[in-house]
Amino acid sequence: MKICVLGTGYVGLVAGVCLSDRGLSVTCVDVNEEKITALNQGVVPIYEPGLDEILRRNVDAGRLFFTVDGDSAIAEADIVYIAVGTPSAADGSADLRWVLAAARQIGANAKEDTLVIIKSTVPVGTSDRVLAAINEENAHNVLDVISNPEFLREGAAIEDFARPDRIVVGYRKEQSKDRMTELYQSFIDAGHPVYFMSNRSAELTKYAANTMLATKISFMNELAKLCELVDADVESVREGVGSDSRIGPKFLYPGVGYGGSCFPKDVKALISTANDAGLHLKIANAVELVNQEQKLFLFEKLLQKYGEEGLKGKSFAMWGLAFKPETDDIREAPALKIIDQLTKRGANVCAYDPEAMPHVKAVFSENKNLSFTEDPMDTLDNAEALLLITEWKQFRSPNWEEVQKRLNSAVIYDGRNIYDPDFVRSKGFEYHGIGRRKA
Repeated sequence: MKICVLGTGYVGLVAGVCLSDRGLSVTCVDVNEEKITALNQGVVPIYEPGLDEILRRNVDAGRLFFTVDGDSAIAEADIVYIAVGTPSAADGSADLRWVLAAARQIGANAKEDTLVIIKSTVPVGTSDRVLAAINEENAHNVLDVISNPEFLREGAAIEDFARPDRIVVGYRKEQSKDRMTELYQSFIDAGHPVYFMSNRSAELTKYAANTMLATKISFMNELAKLCELVDADVESVREGVGSDSRIGPKFLYPGVGYGGSCFPKDVKALISTANDAGLHLKIANAVELVNQEQKLFLFEKLLQKYGEEGLKGKSFAMWGLAFKPETDDIREAPALKIIDQLTKRGANVCAYDPEAMPHVKAVFSENKNLSFTEDPMDTLDNAEALLLITEWKQFRSPNWEEVQKRLNSAVIYDGRNIYDPDFVRSKGFEYHGIGRRKA
């Protein structure tokens, strides 16, 4: 069974590398020659723990290949994965231009009975459009178009691929169901459930899952605001709510808002899909609105303390730039909003992140009020306060005496509630969290 993966972005690269690690022959295709050259040299363009090691192992074993020659890779493949990007269009809908371009390329080059698997996150009805685009190029050379959404967490993608909570497969023909069962037999043997359903149900499952998780986050962020107004502690509330087995503790963590390539894009796409069907999703729209407001919640705390004019000329240390730990992804990252608001008001920000700094430097290349250091402690020099934005492990237990010594003022803004307020205050700091009780 030969596999071709179109697209070496986050989803395509992880899928291709992990499939090759299960003994399959996989060729990954991308139009970016520079990226393909780097991959052939074992250089991974994204930060995902463990991915580079698995990639090199399978390249050395002769199971994993990278090329810009998509036509030949498709022609030799038994199964072709579509794993290209589907960014948000201006109206919030998913931009399918690259998905449909991949479909046309498959139609022009695929051999008889090729199975096409859509791994990209796509709206309801996309598999129908992909099949139609394929057949326009070469009538009925493809067995079926499968909808097989990914559920990978950045920073834990290898584990999620190897031990998935579930595998969702949308299909049309029994023959294609049998081939998908063969492809994923090792997962089935290991006890990981595979749910077979219609293509449209599979497509909607992906958006529904991510919107449900985003809903839990936004709900807790609203509760955090309420906690501050009534002098309750959101961490206590979170523990009390999360201990209910019907709810569970996951994704009940308040903070400075969610970001990344999945939740923001998928919530918007679900809203757009519903609008196209004539339905206004009240909850999903509220989730999106709450998240956009939450990204400015920490900045509003700074504004309340220092005032509009008081921010000018002041310096702030920022720990964490990526939208979450264990990734270099800054798409929709709350840190970007906070940097933008502070520097627009004449404040200076000195930032550190173990992986994401090069990407942020590129975004703010013209911003003279933003600087970076190679050591998190160096960001503190002459800063009025420390802003904790991303909860990397290395930030959890700093040398508090050194932090206090380096800061101009012993003030902490904990955007992820990773510090114990009483402990930090006992060290002489003024502490501000998200929904935490006042001293």
